[in-house]
Amino acid sequence: MKKTEEKTNALRLLDAQGIPHAVHVYDPDAADGGEVAALLGESPDQVFKTLVTVAPSRKNYVFVVPVNCTLHLKKAAAAVGEKSIAMIPQKDLLPLTGYIHGGCSPIGMKKPFPTRVHETAQLFDSIFVSAGRRGCQVEIAPDALCALVGAQYADLTD
Repeated sequence: MKKTEEKTNALRLLDAQGIPHAVHVYDPDAADGGEVAALLGESPDQVFKTLVTVAPSRKNYVFVVPVNCTLHLKKAAAAVGEKSIAMIPQKDLLPLTGYIHGGCSPIGMKKPFPTRVHETAQLFDSIFVSAGRRGCQVEIAPDALCALVGAQYADLTD
């Protein structure tokens, strides 16, 4: 990361907590998570996306799943004790989290939300999640991520 680049909330929080991590910068015009994984030279199973949802109770939940997977809404709802959940409208992402679509990190959101990380993250010494802006990923131990954001592991995909 260039010294002139401003750190994101996620990176500031990781530094402040002294949590080991590595920053990886790539072309911010990458079309999707699979392309991001390719640009990082990593398996799409190890690169995760952050999805923000809302339940009929109006509570918001965050789910972190591999970029090559689709969030299974029924499994996700069950993982947080809701009957159903839906993706939030894209226009609501920035006001709610402080992050934009394509740059949403599970770390450093405006306020904490109940978070679940797909159970396959435990298969890796480290995983990649958005560092809080397009073109920037943070590599972190999955247990360190869960401890930092208060997340639990769950089966979230088909």
